[in-house]
Amino acid sequence: MRSAAGWDVVRPPTPNRVAGVSMAGFRGRATGPVDVRVVPHPAVTLVLEFGHGPLIVDATTGRQQRGNLVAGFMHDAVRVRGENIECLQVRLSPVVAHTVLGASLAELDHVMVTLDDLWGQDAARIRQRLGDATSWQDRFASVEALLACRVETGPSVDREVAWVWDRIIASRGQARVDELAAEIEWSRKRLWSRFRAQIGLSPKRAARLVRFDHAAHRLAANEDAAGVAADSGYVDQSHLHRDVLAFSGVTPATVAGETWLAVDDIAWTTPGVA
Repeated sequence: MRSAAGWDVVRPPTPNRVAGVSMAGFRGRATGPVDVRVVPHPAVTLVLEFGHGPLIVDATTGRQQRGNLVAGFMHDAVRVRGENIECLQVRLSPVVAHTVLGASLAELDHVMVTLDDLWGQDAARIRQRLGDATSWQDRFASVEALLACRVETGPSVDREVAWVWDRIIASRGQARVDELAAEIEWSRKRLWSRFRAQIGLSPKRAARLVRFDHAAHRLAANEDAAGVAADSGYVDQSHLHRDVLAFSGVTPATVAGETWLAVDDIAWTTPGVA
């Protein structure tokens, strides 16, 4: 277990056996309440809360959610706060999220909903299991088993859509979407329609979010903004500035010091979900 920004963080001992899934456990430290900003990330997020909490998430729209949550692709930062928090966070590639959630990701774009709304009694059962478990290893195993079961029975995305998403991730958001459409022999219109319906974003928006995520982590590693802009596919430093401001609400200099990015590098092996 490692600590950062008010959290004790623990990772599973082995990679998840469900492709496109990663997990981490979080416990608010006894030194005081947690209050951090979380910047957008190219994944669908499940927050499975089982402590005395509650964990509270405030969106910039003024809407507030608490407890077990599903967060679709967020386009601006949210505030996470609370005391005595214990939760297990799951990051889902949208390719597997479509299957696991059994819901249209397009309807979750820029939206947080309670897991009860999507899973019904399954949400209550997994919260009970997490609360009863005596170790993080048992909690990770319970969630992994549930996700594996849902993958077996849920709807799958088109093979072509999954391939395009993988190429966007591999290129760190720099792949040209028109060229990807040509490679799978789809029209631009067909790719936009199918990708948006199954992934939840347009291909261009997805690429932009992946590119921002990569750049934000490099800025947090104290890399020079001009060099990050050039290497990340931005036209110039001003272009990077505009994108960072649009997604996070702050400048590149400020986002580099966001405490959640320090937690991110502890909780997850690498930025992004493949």
